[in-house]
Amino acid sequence: MSTPVPVRIDFVSDVSCPWCVIGLKSLEQALDKLKDTAQAEIHFQPFELNANMAPEGQDIGEHIAQKYGSTEEQMAQSREAIRARGAALGFTFAMDKRGRIYNTFDAHRLLHWAELEGRQKELKMALFDAYFTQGENPSSHELLLKVVGEVGLDTAKAAEVLTSGAYTREVREREQFYQQNGINSVPAIIINERHLISGGQPPEVFEQALRQIIAGN
Repeated sequence: MSTPVPVRIDFVSDVSCPWCVIGLKSLEQALDKLKDTAQAEIHFQPFELNANMAPEGQDIGEHIAQKYGSTEEQMAQSREAIRARGAALGFTFAMDKRGRIYNTFDAHRLLHWAELEGRQKELKMALFDAYFTQGENPSSHELLLKVVGEVGLDTAKAAEVLTSGAYTREVREREQFYQQNGINSVPAIIINERHLISGGQPPEVFEQALRQIIAGN
């Protein structure tokens, strides 16, 4: 039996991006099928869809209409498409609970810290659940500390990170790096720092791409 090939995956995303949830769940299904072939290491990289969002956030319908010029009918179709794709992948989008969009910079700082603590993926999934399934505010320090505790991280250390402004420079540098390299929408999935897969693709697209990349190594 051949040894699984190490694969580095940089998953550039925002915790307030529904297609990032879909992309991650699809990628996980693809990796599960490739578990004898690929030994993947996922690093979550920061991207802010709304870097200038005010602390109190904005009504999501108002925000999408302003940003994309979407009609109410288009927004309803998009919500249903996201809900259905999520359900097919085992993730619940409770669209009725998510009424506002928020600034996510502090969540990204905690995700940077969580990577150093070895629990980045757990925190990422818990933040997705808090926002998309529970309708919570991911800019709230109270909510962030609650989620940190739920995934087994040290809440006192996390509180220190939040109040001190720790990892601000590191997160800004990573954001700028990906933007300067042409990433202007998410999810952006970068394999072995060379191959880019964009968007919330179906599992079979990720699987096929990964097989081709591994075969070409």
